[in-house]
Amino acid sequence: MASTEQDTRALVVHGEDAEVVGLPHGGAFRLLADAGATRGALGVNSLTLGVGADGARPHRHMLSTELFYVVGGKAVFYVGGDVVTVEAGGLVVVPPGTPHAFGAAEGSTAEVLAVLTPGVERFEYFRRLGRIGGGQGSFDSLLPDQERFDVHFLDLPHWRSP
Repeated sequence: MASTEQDTRALVVHGEDAEVVGLPHGGAFRLLADAGATRGALGVNSLTLGVGADGARPHRHMLSTELFYVVGGKAVFYVGGDVVTVEAGGLVVVPPGTPHAFGAAEGSTAEVLAVLTPGVERFEYFRRLGRIGGGQGSFDSLLPDQERFDVHFLDLPHWRSP
């Protein structure tokens, strides 16, 4: 007989248990919770960026809202046509369909907590970004999987202020 009770088990991820994916310039993804671990509710990762490093090129998510909390340093965000710098303690919430991009602000590092809701299985996307950043593949290899990861890339080459 199928249970109609809601699953109330909490997810606890200890820092030492999170998978870390290295990136160029001293950066890294810390993979905290993929959609499967939260029954599709959300996905969570943190991202450390070196001084002035790009975090994500312009893209949009068609299914999910993305929340960014700047834990440390300063990050610059392109959100729907505006470029804004957000310091530690600041928050950016990007609705589905909104073009966005981000990186560490010029002269600064950044640490950002990112939450995507509803969740999409994306840990493999972050692993692939790590391999691409390490020279083991090209960015174009991600293009066929834009639907799978709900990351739809946009051609906005000059999103950062000159």
